[in-house]
Amino acid sequence: MQQRIEAEINRLAEFILKRQNFDGAWDFPFETGIATDCYMIILLRTLEIHDEQFIQSLVERILSKQEKNGAWKLFYDEEKGNLSTTVEACYALLYSGFIDQNNTNMRLARKFIINHGGIGKVNMFTKVMLALTGQIKWPKSFHLPIEFILFPTTFPVNFFDFSVYARANLTPILIAADRKFSIKTKHTPDLSDLYVHRNEDLWDFDSSEWRSFFSFIYNSMKQLVGTPFELHRLALHRAEQYMLNRIEQDGTFYSYFSSTFLMIFALMALGYSKKHPVIVRAVQGLKSMKTTIDGHTHIQYTTATVWNTALLSYSLQEAGVPSASAAIQRANQYLLSRQHYLYGDWAVHNPYQIPGGWGFSNINTMNPDIDDTTAALRALRKEALNNRSFWDRGMKWLLSMQNDDGGWGSFEKNVNKSLLSWLPIEGGEKMLLDPSTPDLTGRTLEFLGNFTRSSYNQTFIKQGVKWLLKNQRSDGSWYGRWGICYIYGSWCALTGLIAVKVRRDHPAVRKAVKWLYSIQNDDGGWGESCKSDMQKKFIPLPASTRVHTAWALDALVAAEETVTPQMNQAVNYLLNSKDENSWTITYPKGQGLPGGFYIHYPSYEYIFPLLALAHYVKKW
Repeated sequence: MQQRIEAEINRLAEFILKRQNFDGAWDFPFETGIATDCYMIILLRTLEIHDEQFIQSLVERILSKQEKNGAWKLFYDEEKGNLSTTVEACYALLYSGFIDQNNTNMRLARKFIINHGGIGKVNMFTKVMLALTGQIKWPKSFHLPIEFILFPTTFPVNFFDFSVYARANLTPILIAADRKFSIKTKHTPDLSDLYVHRNEDLWDFDSSEWRSFFSFIYNSMKQLVGTPFELHRLALHRAEQYMLNRIEQDGTFYSYFSSTFLMIFALMALGYSKKHPVIVRAVQGLKSMKTTIDGHTHIQYTTATVWNTALLSYSLQEAGVPSASAAIQRANQYLLSRQHYLYGDWAVHNPYQIPGGWGFSNINTMNPDIDDTTAALRALRKEALNNRSFWDRGMKWLLSMQNDDGGWGSFEKNVNKSLLSWLPIEGGEKMLLDPSTPDLTGRTLEFLGNFTRSSYNQTFIKQGVKWLLKNQRSDGSWYGRWGICYIYGSWCALTGLIAVKVRRDHPAVRKAVKWLYSIQNDDGGWGESCKSDMQKKFIPLPASTRVHTAWALDALVAAEETVTPQMNQAVNYLLNSKDENSWTITYPKGQGLPGGFYIHYPSYEYIFPLLALAHYVKKW
């Protein structure tokens, strides 16, 4: 079997090396379903930008993803389909002008929508898009008054208590909702036949928690100095400047599709014309996120170039590619060029630390995150022998971002006030907050333990370990915020604990190992459904995937003293499935928002099998 393992390691490494760009980066796609494709069509038609060939290419991709029952899904095993996604697809296809209501695809989709509650049952973000484009009315009062943005950081709850991705999306929504802004064109399709109850209340804000929070916000507004008119005008200006000051060089707002899409409508709500330079640049920035997947045009939510490059370079080095090789040196130079030097919103809660982290995309210059920073530093560890300055800046930034509870979050420090999760937004706990998570904490500990001189006796290590042990689930698993889901979180946690010298016979380690064995499939692999993050418990996938299997195997390689039969079965699965071309390859292994946003990383099919097999060979 040793020869087969080495052959597979070489095959994966050779494929990765051939895919490297001249600048040293790897630009594998960041695929997030059809939502961005739909919204791009709706945006272009709303702005009356007639790029027909581009729009038709997006239409073709959307149609290629439709199910036989007329619906669209977020993931393969999502029972019959997803209502919000299907409404978005119908709207985009009709607005494109290439498909009409009498089309067979549209009739099937309409039947699915009506049978599942109609347009009134879509999620909040779909409702916002429908309100912006004149399909539904804004509520008389929105979740938050625009004046909330004026609350100083000394208030018990303020704007910067939201996560950065919540602020990026909520800021333009608050502007548009305040102005009750909507825009139609003469080509806007009529979606009235997608209602089940035409006069139903589409904005249900009637929970006791929400009413209490709303009262708290309005009482706090009384402490602001100024007349209501002055405060309102100032709040709109503050929100406008928040967006404009965070536009990246490509014209996008924080390099995210959704926030840029919403910013364009918010700016029009403030009086900007459709042809204003800021809006023109924003549209061009979104169009520049175009990629091709399976022959179809796809608009990425963002790019994953830094993330992919860091992980791929690291996996190659773990597999034996010398750090002095031309490929690794080019990757090093690319990653060094992407270290951040600008202060971002992270400095609000961490004001005494200089920049030094890395962000997810090649566009991102001001919004670093923990995971990309540890990934970049792993890949650059040999470079640090000759260049300490980048390493020291990165390390200091990383350690300074540890939360007071001992764990690490994604983008910011101590953004974990549960009161904000009362807002009536689907997945609000995940979107609105940025608390410590097992995957971020585990991966940070793994980096510190394996690639720095940190010792178990140091306070920040002890605190991280304590947080992880406290947040282990009763079945032995850990939750993964950015991957699917409990297998991912358990891999992160186990490799982190072992790296900082937690004993392999520790009860938490043994419990996690037992859990992993208990969910192994008969073919030797592992698989987990996207339903796990929605139901908050492990839900098996109907089949194994190479990525889930690699995560589980790598965790077991770290946690076991000797090779077990189950581990050999996992290795055999990876070797026997190397030519796999089923739906399991494109099944999402990453998540953005439970029940709403899932990610397929094509690069993961190479990174994690390579890492797991390389670590297996190194240890035994």
